[in-house]
Amino acid sequence: MHDIIRYYLGFNLVPGIGPLRLARLIEQCGSVAAAWHASDKDMIAAGLDARSMAGLRTARQTIDLDAELARLRAAGVTPVSIVDPAYPPLLRMIPAPPPLLYVRGTLTPADQRAVAIVGTRRPSNYGREVTHRLARDLATAGVTIVSGLALGVDTIAHTAALDAGGRTIAVLACGADRVYPERNRALAERIITAGTLISDYPLGTPPAPLNFPPRNRIIAGLSLATLVTEASEQSGALITVQFALDQGRDVMAVPGSIFNPLSAGPHRLIREGAAIITDASDILEALSLDGPNRPNESPLELALTAEEEAIYRAVEAEPQHIDAIGRTAGLPAAATAAALALLELKGIVRQVAPSYYARG
Repeated sequence: MHDIIRYYLGFNLVPGIGPLRLARLIEQCGSVAAAWHASDKDMIAAGLDARSMAGLRTARQTIDLDAELARLRAAGVTPVSIVDPAYPPLLRMIPAPPPLLYVRGTLTPADQRAVAIVGTRRPSNYGREVTHRLARDLATAGVTIVSGLALGVDTIAHTAALDAGGRTIAVLACGADRVYPERNRALAERIITAGTLISDYPLGTPPAPLNFPPRNRIIAGLSLATLVTEASEQSGALITVQFALDQGRDVMAVPGSIFNPLSAGPHRLIREGAAIITDASDILEALSLDGPNRPNESPLELALTAEEEAIYRAVEAEPQHIDAIGRTAGLPAAATAAALALLELKGIVRQVAPSYYARG
């Protein structure tokens, strides 16, 4: 396997030889090692053009495969080729799967129970709460959450899965030795300890715009289904949806307010046949997976004061402003804030955004 991975690593550094061309060259030559040393005759027979042939010749003369492998290991990155048993089975099933993955973290058989959660980088309070609850409940049920480490929905989904003690996979549009966006570096380190960062780009690759659609293809390919929680009709999340459809995977969407432009994407998907999702159990049932262990939202087992109980009853599943909660409970602002702080410490209320609260 050591020799095999060296050659896959080498091919991933050759411009112009993607998954399909590499597969044809391996078929022509009989092995990836023989493909690396292919003659011009074999390269022509495999359909390589002059640019790709020149690139392979140059790579053989200039790339030290052992040094490249050592560089990966020094960066804490594990290369996983398509012939490796650790390669994700769901991803192997898509058309033209990436021949090599750069992995930071661990891949496990449990990751075959995976759902992608994608959406806008600027979710509303509703979108934040929906994403958090669905990712949390799916992770609690043993489902691996897949997303792209972007701000907004991606970040919320990864974080909720980790906070629930579950697994999550972040697919990068840059080299696995880099983190984009930079502000998610701490989140990326958490993911490495309870999941994995995955890229199919060589070390040092910057997050160029052209890298994101291929990244989205891998997100969909790693997952049994792709769920859009909140997104405009122009959102990049819908690119992931198209890849999921092309791969024969399920597409799901969360309905929202007809007045919210960020619900336009999910509503369009629902009109086109996407499954309507209002609860994690909808996803688990559609995919024939086991149900979640739902968190206990009842405060009855906790010792609550009269004010805390009044505030708890006023808090709803959908986020509300603190002033609205106080008015419903009939309590002054100071008492409302104090009760919410204590309920948050007890784990039955969450602050979703500044001054907005929902049940935990």
